Amino acid sequence: MRNLHILTIAAMTAISATAQTLKYPSAPKTDVVDEYFGIRVSDPYRQLENDTSEITENWVKAENAVTQDFLSKIPFRKDIKNRLLQLANYPKYSAPVRENDGKFYFYENDGLKNQSVLYRKDTIDGTPEVFLDPNTLSEDGTVALTGTSQSHDGKYTAYTIARSGSDWKEIYVMETATRKLLSDHILRAKFSDATWYGNGFFYSAYEINTSGKEYSEINLNHRVYYHTLGTPQSEDKVYFEDAAHPYHFHGVMIDDDETVLFLTSSGEGIGNTLQAKRLDIKDDSWHTIEATQNYDTYVIGVIDGKIYYRTTKGAPKGHIMVCDVNNPEQSSEFIPEQEGVISSVDVVPDGFIICCSVDASTHAYTFSREGKLTGEIKLPSIGSASFTTSRKHPEVFYSFTSFNFPPSIFEYDTKTGESKLYASPEIKGFNPDDYVTEQVFYTSSDGTKVPMSLTYKKGLKRDGNNPVYLYGYGGFAITLEPGFSPYRVLWLENGGIYAQTNLRGGLEYGEEWHEQGTKLNKLNVFNDFISAAEYLVKEKWTNSSKIAIEGGSNGGLLVGAVTNMRPDLFAVAIPRVGVMDMLRYHLFTIGWNWAADYGTVNDSAEMAKYLIGYSPLHNIKNDGTPYPAIMVTTADHDDRVVPAHSFKYAATLQASSTGNKPKIIRIDSKAGHGAGKPISKVVEEYTDIYSFIYYNMGITPKTK
Repeated sequence: MRNLHILTIAAMTAISATAQTLKYPSAPKTDVVDEYFGIRVSDPYRQLENDTSEITENWVKAENAVTQDFLSKIPFRKDIKNRLLQLANYPKYSAPVRENDGKFYFYENDGLKNQSVLYRKDTIDGTPEVFLDPNTLSEDGTVALTGTSQSHDGKYTAYTIARSGSDWKEIYVMETATRKLLSDHILRAKFSDATWYGNGFFYSAYEINTSGKEYSEINLNHRVYYHTLGTPQSEDKVYFEDAAHPYHFHGVMIDDDETVLFLTSSGEGIGNTLQAKRLDIKDDSWHTIEATQNYDTYVIGVIDGKIYYRTTKGAPKGHIMVCDVNNPEQSSEFIPEQEGVISSVDVVPDGFIICCSVDASTHAYTFSREGKLTGEIKLPSIGSASFTTSRKHPEVFYSFTSFNFPPSIFEYDTKTGESKLYASPEIKGFNPDDYVTEQVFYTSSDGTKVPMSLTYKKGLKRDGNNPVYLYGYGGFAITLEPGFSPYRVLWLENGGIYAQTNLRGGLEYGEEWHEQGTKLNKLNVFNDFISAAEYLVKEKWTNSSKIAIEGGSNGGLLVGAVTNMRPDLFAVAIPRVGVMDMLRYHLFTIGWNWAADYGTVNDSAEMAKYLIGYSPLHNIKNDGTPYPAIMVTTADHDDRVVPAHSFKYAATLQASSTGNKPKIIRIDSKAGHGAGKPISKVVEEYTDIYSFIYYNMGITPKTK
C-alpha cells in the first residue's frame, strides 16, 4: 500500500481558497521597450535588475513575507523538516588523497555540520586530526571551503573560501605542518585555485570592483596573477592578460616537477585553447596545442617528457592525445575514442584509469603506460564513480554512488584488480534494498530515443496515480549520472517516483548530443522533457495532476519554458535559480559565457526571434490558462544567475492571468547559486519545496 494520505475534499477546497486569496506585492514598473531586429519587446520590471536599490529590497521583503506566510500554513511543514533532518544526519566521507607532504587528506561530516571538515592522517589506517574546519570561519556556516592546493614540496597549503555562496573567492595560505596561518590573503579571485610555482603561486582574478555591484555587474578582463609569499596582493604581478578578448577566462596549471606551464583560455566557445611553455628553459615561448575554443581540451599530466591530454577534437566522445614537451605542436592519438564518453582520466604509477559514461552511467577501465586496455574495474552497480590517484603513490580510492546507494568509498588494488569497501555510511531508517532503479528509453517528439532513470519503492503499482518528481537539465555538455540524495528519500518512502531524464544538450552521448540541444536546437531540450512527462502518463506511472517538475540554473530555464509550453501537463513547477530572461542574460556577471550554448539576441534576426519565442519571462500566458502551482527560488548572493531573472519572472507571473494556483518566490539570504550551501539551509529549502509540492498535490506525507 502506498505510503500516502489523500487530503479530504474540504482540505482541497482550502488549498484553492488559499491560492485565490494570495495578495502579491506590487512590483515597480516602467515603460521600457527594447527592439531586436525590428521586434519590440517590453521589459516593465527592469527596475528589479538593480539588486542594491531600495525599491528592489522592499519588494524582496514583501515577497518573502507572502511566501513565508503561505508556507507557514502548511500543517505538515514542521514534520517534513524533522524527517529531513533525520535523513541528513549520517556520516559523509570523501575519498582520501595522498598529498605532497606524504599524508592522507579527506573530508568528513559526522552528520549535520553545516560544512564538511578537512582531516589528515599520517597513514591510511592512522588517527585523523582536523586540518581545516570551515565551520569555524562563520557562525552560520555560510563560509565554504572551496579548495586546497599544496606546494610541490608540501611545505605550504593554500585554501580558497567563498562567502554566502558567491562565485568570488578568497585565498589564504598556511604552513602545512603547523597549520599556522600566514599573512597572505588574496581577494577577488574567481574560477581559480592557487597553482604553486617557486616561492608563490598563480591565480586568476578580476580587478577590484568599487561600485558596490559586484554581484550583478558584468565581469570582464580575467587576468592571471603571480603572488610571491609574504607580500601584499597589491604587489602581485599580472602574468597574463588578453585585453583584445575581455570575454575570456584564463587559467594555468603546472606539472608536478614544475617544468611545464599550461595556459587555457575559454568563455566564447564550447571548449578552450591550450598552450604550453617550458619553465626549465630560459625565455621559452608559448607553444600552441589547441588554438581554438571549439573543443574541450584538458591536460592529464606530464610523464617522462610527454604531455598527455584529453580532447574532443576529432572525437566527439573524447580521445587521449600525446605530444613531446620539446614539440607540443605535433600530437598523435594515444588512446582512441571509446564506446562511452571519456569523462575522466587519472594517472597511476603503471598507467591510467579512464572513466567513460555509457548510457549516463560510469564504467571504469585500466590502461597500461603504453595505452593498451588491461581491464575493467567492476563497480558495485549502475551508478557514478570518481577516482583519487597519484602518479607517485600506489594508493587508489574511488567514491561510488547511485540513486539508492549512498556515496561510499572503495580502495582499489592496481595489482590484483580488486576493490574493497573502505567507508560506507549507514542512514537510520533507510534500507537501500527497499528501492529499485530502472532505466527506460522513451521517444521524443522528433523520434529521438532519450534515456530516463526511474527510482521507486519496491512493490509500487503502475496504476496511473503515483506522484512523480521529474528532474532534468539539458545543457552545457553536463552529463546527469546517478547520484544519491538523502532528501530524496522522503519522496521515495512516501510512494513517490524520482524520474531523472538525460536530455539533449548534455554530454551523455558526446558532443553531437550536446549540440542537438544548443542555440537553434534548444527546443529539442524542452520537447525531450515534455515527452518524458507524456511517457510517464502513457505508461501509467502517473497522471498530470501528480507530476512535479524541478530544475536549477539551466534546469530552471527548462522548467520555466516547458511550463509555458504545456501548463496542463504538470501539477507543480519549481524553477530554481533559473535563467529566465533569454534576451538580457549576457549582460550580467559571466552570463556572456553561456552564448555558446544559447546564442544571443545580437547574433542574428533568426536567433533573436528564436530566443524571444521560448524565453520563460516573455512567454507567460495572460489569458486565463491554468498554470501549475509555481514556487520560484533564488538567492541574494547568486552571482552566477543573478536574482533579477527570478525577480522579473515572478513579478510577471503574479501579474498575469494564469489560474488560481499559487505563484510565489522564495528568496534566500546569504546564499548563492547552490555551491557551498550549509546543510541547515539545504534542509530548510527542501522542507519548503516538498511542503509546497505535497500541499498543492493534496497529499499529506508520512514523516515517521
